[in-house]
Amino acid sequence: MHSTPLSSPHMATDTDAADLADSRQSGLQQLGALAGQTGQNIVELAGALEEIDRQASAQLSVVEDVSHQAEELARVSTEMTDGLAAVAHVNSRALDTVDGSVAALRQSTEQSKDVAEWVGTLDGTLAAVEETLKSVQKANRRIAEIAKQVNILAVNARIEAARAGDAGRGFAVVAEAINTLSKETAGAAQDVTNSTGTLGAALVDLRADAVNVTQSADAVLEGSSKADSALSQISADVKAATDDALQVSRAAQDARTVINRFRPAFAGLSATLAETADEVHKATQRAETIVDISEYAVQVSVQMGASTADGALIELVQDRAAMIGAKFEAAIEAGHISEAELFDRTYVPIHGTDPEQVMAPFTALTDALLPPIQEAILKENARIIFCSAVDLNGYLPTHNRKFSHPQGPDPVWNAANCRNRRLFDDRVGLKAGRNTAPFLMQTYRRDMGGGAFVLMKDLSAPIHVCGRHWGGLRMGVTPQD
Repeated sequence: MHSTPLSSPHMATDTDAADLADSRQSGLQQLGALAGQTGQNIVELAGALEEIDRQASAQLSVVEDVSHQAEELARVSTEMTDGLAAVAHVNSRALDTVDGSVAALRQSTEQSKDVAEWVGTLDGTLAAVEETLKSVQKANRRIAEIAKQVNILAVNARIEAARAGDAGRGFAVVAEAINTLSKETAGAAQDVTNSTGTLGAALVDLRADAVNVTQSADAVLEGSSKADSALSQISADVKAATDDALQVSRAAQDARTVINRFRPAFAGLSATLAETADEVHKATQRAETIVDISEYAVQVSVQMGASTADGALIELVQDRAAMIGAKFEAAIEAGHISEAELFDRTYVPIHGTDPEQVMAPFTALTDALLPPIQEAILKENARIIFCSAVDLNGYLPTHNRKFSHPQGPDPVWNAANCRNRRLFDDRVGLKAGRNTAPFLMQTYRRDMGGGAFVLMKDLSAPIHVCGRHWGGLRMGVTPQD
């Protein structure tokens, strides 16, 4: 029988150690791949949660705005109801005043009619008096003529009495008395003539005044009639306005009742949405934390020696970050820029840009130094979409040429094609700029503008200049299937 030789203890130990190393390497690779896949899935989930968070915040804002508007509408409705009640009260008082004015005007109109009628009667009376006065003047003229004839007869009688001598003396006395009476009669007739003439002139003027008064009274009556119609219309309008105000007031009261009924519902909906939005926001933050953990797991597995599909890209971004740091140091030594200017974080907005672009004191230097390095990296691997350096604040001064077009009028197009001179101070951009570990791998949704997102991996390595951390070199790569 042949016995199978036993392996020596030394040989068994070497084999076990090799198997353990292979198993360890395989486990690290699986761990890294699993962490990477988990990171991608969580990023997709986080993106969906971010969208839900945005929509919930927008809905909450709308509901809160509606709730505030309902409160404002209730307040305005109350003020309107009170105001309409006051208007109705004022209109009622105005209606009483107008009705009183209409009654007073109608009374005045009746009095004006009485005056007009009296003036009309006065004109007839004056006409009769004027006719009588004419008759008196006519009779007076007859008396004057008779007195004149009597006077002539008396004169003749005196002449005849004188011729008769003593026999005619008595007749002379009578003739003298008649002569005196005729003179007095003539004087009285003249006085009557003068008086009737004056009275006649006064009657003419009085009749003319009476005609004017009659015309004025007619005008007053016509104006009173128009005023009466106007005030009657005003009274009707005020009454209608009062009725309308009361109807609107009742409608406003009904609206206020409905609004008050819905106010608690709006408040409850707002509170519910606020709670939901808060929970979604917390879930989004937890998802981001899980993303950080998965990214850290990948980073640790690579540092522990796991070989991954991204290993070559990690080495590439680290090498080019070191190259850029050396270029910056050489520029400082050559006097092209001072160290203070290179680390100056003053950003000056470029007027008229949308999205906003800014300039920093070192932008001109990065435009001169970075394109040859960053453009060459794009040719190293088909998975590389972009490569650009950012400072600690996520400021990207110089991008790849395909993302550095002059801006146009469309902000959406600008967001996708004019990405240089921009501040990317989101989670990924800030972490890439501020990371001090040898490398950082992040998975994120790249915002291309207009609501379009692309799933990307972001590999970055820190850039050190003169022993100081300036920022990082970002490399955007497509995830491996």
